[in-house]
Amino acid sequence: MAKKSPLPTPADARAASQHAIVVSDARYVYPNGKVVALNGVSVTVDHGELLGIIGQNGSGKTTLTKLLNGLLQPSSGTVVVNGIETTGRTVQEMSAHIGYVFQNPNHQLFARTVQAELEFGPTNIGIEGEELAERVARAVEFFGLQDVIEEHPYRVSFPIRKLVGIASIVTMEPSILILDEPSTGQDHQTTSIINHLMRKLAEQGTTVVCVSHDMPLLADVVERVIVMKDAQIIADASPREVFADKPLMARTNLQAPQITEIALQTVVPLGGPIALTPAELAADLGARLSSKG
Repeated sequence: MAKKSPLPTPADARAASQHAIVVSDARYVYPNGKVVALNGVSVTVDHGELLGIIGQNGSGKTTLTKLLNGLLQPSSGTVVVNGIETTGRTVQEMSAHIGYVFQNPNHQLFARTVQAELEFGPTNIGIEGEELAERVARAVEFFGLQDVIEEHPYRVSFPIRKLVGIASIVTMEPSILILDEPSTGQDHQTTSIINHLMRKLAEQGTTVVCVSHDMPLLADVVERVIVMKDAQIIADASPREVFADKPLMARTNLQAPQITEIALQTVVPLGGPIALTPAELAADLGARLSSKG
């Protein structure tokens, strides 16, 4: 087998690639040959895009994201990240380009302190000295980890532990970040931090892919939603289009955000917008009340 060429740096790879992610007719069949987890999936994601992926358990969401960073290799088809085909590449090779945050932080964290956890990833890709210290300091400040920095990750609450898991990947500054169910087990405060993080990273040009059952989070943050069912993509549109499509939601046994359901039953029949957030619905209702004096 021909030896794989060395990977370009993340900055060079991104500059040379037209898209962040290109998946072409990807299939994944589990080794026993009996379960087809992905069946001919194709999708392209641009640099800096905020993408949500939804679907019931077993629809292929997690399998698709694990193909992106090399945790799984496609049975057929291709997966290209920043212009780099992932087939034959290791997770470690791809980790400088694409960060993966697991749903359960207990599957990710292993260091003895939060400080060591935040340092491990960037150190592993060659970041050291002042740059390492600055990255960790920025993460501590953003995620509010000042009071737990010397704690063992397993001695902090689950919501904070999950933030530590996310922060440990963010310190690596990958150009693509995958979040698997980031708001599961989170309280309002930590969910707000995750919401703000996704927006901030996208503003900085990071591509963010979020797999989630938290429809209000996706409605508030992402620009595009992919819907999966039976190992295939069955819809790819804006969150407003996806969540307003009642037959699609019924087909996938998913429920649109409650505020969208309310809008569809009240202001939309009157010509109002398909609201995704309480602020949108409140603004429309306020305008209607004002126009009536």
